[in-house]
Amino acid sequence: MEALTALVVGVLVAASVYLMLARNFMRFLFGLILLSNAANLVIFASGRMTKGAPALVPYGADTPAGVVGNALPQALVLTAIVIGFGLLAFTLALAFETYRRLRTMDTDKMRVAEPKDADEDKK
Repeated sequence: MEALTALVVGVLVAASVYLMLARNFMRFLFGLILLSNAANLVIFASGRMTKGAPALVPYGADTPAGVVGNALPQALVLTAIVIGFGLLAFTLALAFETYRRLRTMDTDKMRVAEPKDADEDKK
């Protein structure tokens, strides 16, 4: 199961890098989403992917009985999903406002703060 997960993570990272190299801002954003999902899968796989019981300690015992899943990576992934969703919503709002003002999603044409004339003056 870990080999399949590693293969999926590799495909997700490759696709995200491909998308993030594009000049379109929305493709960059989709690449960023794929990259965050790949990172979540890596964290999730680090907690062992076995058929185990929940990590519950029976009353009166010191340790869980049998093979259990590690709950820490699952909690980290859940937190990362929530933070990632907040980041996605904020970035989509910024992209919408940018498109409303500039009427383009091409990152080369979004150079309001750094116009090309300023680059030519430096040379």
